[in-house]
Amino acid sequence: MRVFGVDPGLTRCGFGVVDGGPGRTVRAVAVDVLRTPVDAPLSVRLHELYVGVCEWMDRYEPNVVAIERVFAQHNVRTAMGVAQASGVVALAAAQRELPVEFHTPSEVKAAVTGSGRADKAQVTMMITKLLGLKVAPKPADAADALAIAICHHWRAPMKSRMEEAQAKAAELARVHKARLAEAARRSGS
Repeated sequence: MRVFGVDPGLTRCGFGVVDGGPGRTVRAVAVDVLRTPVDAPLSVRLHELYVGVCEWMDRYEPNVVAIERVFAQHNVRTAMGVAQASGVVALAAAQRELPVEFHTPSEVKAAVTGSGRADKAQVTMMITKLLGLKVAPKPADAADALAIAICHHWRAPMKSRMEEAQAKAAELARVHKARLAEAARRSGS
């Protein structure tokens, strides 16, 4: 499975493409940060991000897009930019009929470091080690994008099994409820 991981942002948007193999093996395919000029109008910045995201999706043909979920921040302006960038990425994925999954920062940190409270340096160090990179990806947005992709690789199978188990449990509950209703109907007749 090939995952396009995105650390969304308007000023710096991290892109990372990771291939996953059997078990927990992962390999970096590409990583970069797309920057938009802070003095440009919002519409221009969003368009530049859209064009860059589309180029990456078309070039690397991912199976799924994993985006870091916007979380509450004290800086509303930053949170809005992250949300807008996330929307642009999700739109580009939807146009290509690619599934989009969102992961919280603590999920990503826990997946790659074992701690949901890890700092950026710890995440970067683990990404460098897990992917066997000779040089740590910089800036942090690049390492974060790779971390998001790895997080998805490792969480997706578990999430699928959980969804299957929940669907099976719901079906069993439906059948059981129908049997109870039928038994109640028969005893009342």
